[in-house]
Amino acid sequence: MSRLALFQGYGVELEYMLVDAVGLNVLPAADRLLEKAAGEPCSPCSEVELGATAWSNELVLHVLEMKTNGPAPGLAGLAATFQADVAKANALAAELGGRLLPGGAHPWMDPLRETRLWPHEDGPIYRAYDRIFGCKGHGWSNLQSTHLNLPFAGDAEFGRLHAAIRLLLPVLPALFASSPILDGRPTGLLDSRMEVYRHNSARVPSVSGQVVPEPVFDEATYRRDIFERMYRDMVPLDPEGLLRHEFLNARGAIARFDRGAIEIRVLDIQECPAADLGLAALACAALQAVVSERWAGLAEQQAFATEDLARILLACIRDADRTVLEHPGYLSALGLPGVSRLSAADLWAHLRETCLPPEARDPAWEPALAAYAHQGCLARRILAALDGDLRRERLREVYADLAGCLDRGEVFRA
Repeated sequence: MSRLALFQGYGVELEYMLVDAVGLNVLPAADRLLEKAAGEPCSPCSEVELGATAWSNELVLHVLEMKTNGPAPGLAGLAATFQADVAKANALAAELGGRLLPGGAHPWMDPLRETRLWPHEDGPIYRAYDRIFGCKGHGWSNLQSTHLNLPFAGDAEFGRLHAAIRLLLPVLPALFASSPILDGRPTGLLDSRMEVYRHNSARVPSVSGQVVPEPVFDEATYRRDIFERMYRDMVPLDPEGLLRHEFLNARGAIARFDRGAIEIRVLDIQECPAADLGLAALACAALQAVVSERWAGLAEQQAFATEDLARILLACIRDADRTVLEHPGYLSALGLPGVSRLSAADLWAHLRETCLPPEARDPAWEPALAAYAHQGCLARRILAALDGDLRRERLREVYADLAGCLDRGEVFRA
């Protein structure tokens, strides 16, 4: 992302599973799909530019990433752009006997047996990750997310944006959770993707920290306290320095000084682009309010301890929209002074009403915002649709409905 000022651009990345069209089992064929998208032989096709968007590979062969081809000036209109990409990708996937499947995690994938790492360009990096951390697990090979890149220009803007993201990040899974099922059964968590994600670098704890970033608000301190610590801890395992790069950072929001942006990574992918963009727009509007110090000054935002924010994050990973927030200081910093107890769903209702009024919304976002308000996060709607029936046939029916929502650009309702 070029050096844009706060909220002058938005980078959006959407990750989808490639599955076989009939059984919905993972289909490790993203390299062949990318070659078809390129329209000419390429060896390999790791990225294909399609005008306003681009498609690229991820760590594993059954995941396709769609992204804005550089920063977009706003989020309005992107749902339609990405939906057109979904139609194109599904048409190409059909030629391979596949289709795209949304949701933060595949409900019955066996990662030990089915993981196929990307073997082409950057293969040595992926093999290094596998050697050090073991990528044949849900935390590496079965998690699909929406990434949101927000720009900053200089230290002052970085500090303000990082403070705001730290504050709001713990409750983002309450909005985006879409992964209640792993190994064919409910995990007891609404955001199972984030639970496995937070453990995927446990061998080197400094790589992910507590997922909520530390209270660091300038580039020099960030490089010293976060990057250099990670790189130092990795030396015994990565003496060649293959992973000595900003992308090693596995916190829930990572500073990309090479892009002039912070990348938010705690958002489960939703059922269609309109849902992702609608929820992302709400999150961005809330962040803008925090950055503008509407409810709490910068010093107050920066003072929140990582440990306290991490406890809120863990609660939201478990209960998502029904998380009970009993943190008066935190609620006050988000515009609710005097409130000592509130559900995460009610917090997001407050943020929707105060930060994203109807006149500021793309009409494409409305169904997703309404579905969240009336039926909860996507994970809760998936569980409601299953209604306790965990037979493989029923799982396949519900996830086929999700795939249909992606095809049509519709919101999933229980």
